[in-house]
Amino acid sequence: MRALLVEDDPISAKLIASAIAAKNVFVETASSGEDGLELAKLYDFDIVLMDLRLPDLDGVDVIRRMRAMHMAVPVLVLSAVGNRDDKVRALIAGADDYLTKPFDPEELSARLQAIVRRSKGHPASVIRTGRLAVDLATRTVSIDDKPLHVTGKEYRILELLSLRKGMTLTKETFLDHLYGGMDEPEQKIIDVFICKLRKKIAAVADLDHGIETVWGQGYVLKDPPPAGAELAEDGDDYIGSEPVDAALELERLVLALLPAPLREQRAPLAPEPAP
Repeated sequence: MRALLVEDDPISAKLIASAIAAKNVFVETASSGEDGLELAKLYDFDIVLMDLRLPDLDGVDVIRRMRAMHMAVPVLVLSAVGNRDDKVRALIAGADDYLTKPFDPEELSARLQAIVRRSKGHPASVIRTGRLAVDLATRTVSIDDKPLHVTGKEYRILELLSLRKGMTLTKETFLDHLYGGMDEPEQKIIDVFICKLRKKIAAVADLDHGIETVWGQGYVLKDPPPAGAELAEDGDDYIGSEPVDAALELERLVLALLPAPLREQRAPLAPEPAP
């Protein structure tokens, strides 16, 4: 997970960054509202942690400008100002939550995880993709409740794929998520990580789904198709739960469009199925 911290006080910034970095969250820091806006435009953050008292802009104004630019990234306000009016202003401007300083590091981490999870459409801490489960709270992975032992970076790849399930993620997105723009290796390292993950998953279970390659774009994690939605063998299509011969179905459609005299002169390829 990657967070943008907009905080002008260097001591507070260091304490906050250390608290959430211990939960394996990569933190990028901006010391002004304008710098925070520029970083939010350039990079794909999972959450923004926003102070209200900034040297150039009010934090509420920064949030308003982010929302005006259609930035959907969730915002958690961290401020020493705890009065009701400031909380209301921040929430109306587009903040997702408000935490008053000083705060408990565990509460901060829990709120951060919950906001990001909900923003991606996952109400629970365990994200299930078929038989694969990623637990964001315990940072563990399992298949059919059997532990899947992964490295830190492998977990972060599965976490990102799970949080953005169904979305094709580029290799640049993975690199940004894993390294945060610092000492990034070549993109082919992502292929290596994905290959190792696939082997580990295959060693535990023969899944009917997994990490799919989208050629020329990246990788995606999808839920398995519902039962009965697969294509039939030998090229027949399924309509509902019954296999249908595609050529026969096309012939019937053509006949239905013909005038009655012509329709009577032409018989379908096969008799209509019994009701």
